[in-house]
Parts: sequence; structure tokens; C-alpha cells
Amino acid sequence: MPAPIQVWTWPTPNGHKVHIMLEEVGLPYEVVPINIGRGDQFRPEFLAITPNHRIPAIVDPEGPEGTPFTLFESAAINIYLAEKTGSALLPKDPATRYRCLEWTMFQMGGVGPMFGQYNHFANYAVEKLPYAIERYTNEVARLHRVLEKRLEASAYLAGPDYSVADICTFPWIRNADRRGIDLATYPAVKRWHDAIAARPAVQRGVAVLAENQRRGGMTDAEREVMFGRTQFAVR
Repeated sequence: MPAPIQVWTWPTPNGHKVHIMLEEVGLPYEVVPINIGRGDQFRPEFLAITPNHRIPAIVDPEGPEGTPFTLFESAAINIYLAEKTGSALLPKDPATRYRCLEWTMFQMGGVGPMFGQYNHFANYAVEKLPYAIERYTNEVARLHRVLEKRLEASAYLAGPDYSVADICTFPWIRNADRRGIDLATYPAVKRWHDAIAARPAVQRGVAVLAENQRRGGMTDAEREVMFGRTQFAVR
């Protein structure tokens, strides 16, 4: 059995992406909790793995050259894990592979950042700025419409089969009500969401560190750690 991959993570959508991927490909892994509300992301040992002080990151003791290999950025990690295991979750057919990468980049460049900005301004910012909340509310809805159009035409984002693109996107679509979204308004997205949520590997992945899932507001101390210290994190 291969040595377990260290996953430095926390139960956020980006963390869940990697937990799910590891469960889907069946690789052994060891969870290293990084409590982002407490400031663990600024610990020197974590910054040695990822200069961007963001979860998740991995350390694979059996990397591409048989030596330890570190990697950050959730989509890069999932692509790496698919290639490491030869998984069909990263399609081999060139056209389908690039479709998978296209929708993975859509998540990384659109869904994640825009949903994150909505969460910040609507839920965590002390000053509620109507312009910012309206902008990101509209953008969250627009991105759901893009997904709806794609999923009306295709069972999954890359085509007829489940892939890395779906794994990367699904954790951001979970708990849609927290972003003022009723998934019933987007029936194709709901069908896709429910099919993925029913997968045993997905259920195991979202259960990782679930007892630490944020379910309420943010304390002043957590807000200072997550938003106030960021400007000083990289020197």
C-alpha cells in the first residue's frame, strides 16, 4: 500500500474538493487540520508547503520522481491525483479532457471567487455595502444560469461522465440557500447536485473535519485573523 498523502486542509469548499477526490481515487491520506479561524495558515510549516497561505495543500511522500512532492491549489491537486492514479476522472480523450479542464477553470476563475466574495460581503463584512452585496448576488445567480444551460445539455460538466470538473464545482453548489439560491429554480443543476451528493465517496469526503464546519457568523478575533492579518502574511 502506498504511503498516505498528507492533506493540510479545513472543511471549506476548496478543502472538500480534495477530500472527495482522494476518496474517489482510493488513495490513503492523512488529514492535517489547518484551523483558518485560529490562524494556522500562517504557521511556518504550512507556509513551507504553500506560499499563498491558503488551504488545501498536499505532501505526497511518493511524488512523480519517487521523492516527497508538495502541491497547492485545489484544482491542481485534483488533476495531479487523477493523473497519479490513472483515473478516468480526468478523461483520456483529448476533446473530453479539455472540456473537463475548461469547466474546472470555470470553477476556479468564476464560481469559487465570486461565491467567496458574496460570502464575504453578505455574511462576514462588518459594514454591509449594498453595491457589493448586489453585485455578487447577481453574479452568483448568473453563474448558476451558466451551469444550468450546460447541465441541460449534458449529464455532467465535461460530458456524459462524472469528472474532476464536477468534483471541483460540487462543494461550491452545496448549501445553496446560504447564498440565497433555491436550487429548485435550476432543475438541471439540482439533478446534477443530487446525483453527486448521493455518491458514497462524496459523502465520505464532505464528512472530513465536518465537526469544524462553520455554521454561524464570525467572531471579531476570527475576522482579524482571516482578513486583517492577510496583508502581512507574505513578506
